[in-house]
Amino acid sequence: MTRRILPVLALVCAVGSLTAVAALAQSAKREFTVDAKKFAFSPAKIEVSEGDMVQITLVPADIPHSFTIDAYKIAKRAEPNKPVTFEFLCDKPGTFRFYCNLTIDDGCRRMAGELVVRRK
Repeated sequence: MTRRILPVLALVCAVGSLTAVAALAQSAKREFTVDAKKFAFSPAKIEVSEGDMVQITLVPADIPHSFTIDAYKIAKRAEPNKPVTFEFLCDKPGTFRFYCNLTIDDGCRRMAGELVVRRK
């Protein structure tokens, strides 16, 4: 009985591994440079597909700024001449607000944009 189960178990594990690799291969890596200056993000709208791996490089030009998306638990801070790069998997479809969570200046509170994750 055990001799019959082992080959089947090995086949199930192999198929599961191949499925995971295929899913990763289908997801795209999307790279964006987000400029932060004069209390605005550029681009202010980022559009991707569910399953995409997103790489953001945050480049503040004037004062320190942050890039925060509550739904994805992201809060990254960067300073002028010290950009920060980070990645995350867009596994939740929908429209999500990103914003600067710093309080250096009142204008920081108005800095906002949106991440649109389209369902596959």
